[in-house]
Amino acid sequence: MNKKPNISIVTISYNSSKTIRDTIDSVLCQDYDNIEYIIIDGKSTDDTIDIIKSYGDKISYFISEEDDGLYDAMNKGIGLATGDLVGILNSDDTFFNENVLENIINFHL
Repeated sequence: MNKKPNISIVTISYNSSKTIRDTIDSVLCQDYDNIEYIIIDGKSTDDTIDIIKSYGDKISYFISEEDDGLYDAMNKGIGLATGDLVGILNSDDTFFNENVLENIINFHL
């Protein structure tokens, strides 16, 4: 039996308290269940960190530290990713529906 491919989703954030919950929920509600979810935060000063921490172990990896900007944060997340496929979903974005990752996997199989 073939193992289901793992998808790593990287979200980068900075002071995203108004949108981060919707982003996280759109990842966690995916029908596909082999997801590694990584959030890299640029040391937010609003409620972003508390919102992320409220999800506990549903987030595979979370770090909040100063960085050198958007692409530095993306590269950190990509460097941590262990998935067969890696995607980036920014902290003010959401997936169209709960089937997006399943559709991506089916496309690649």
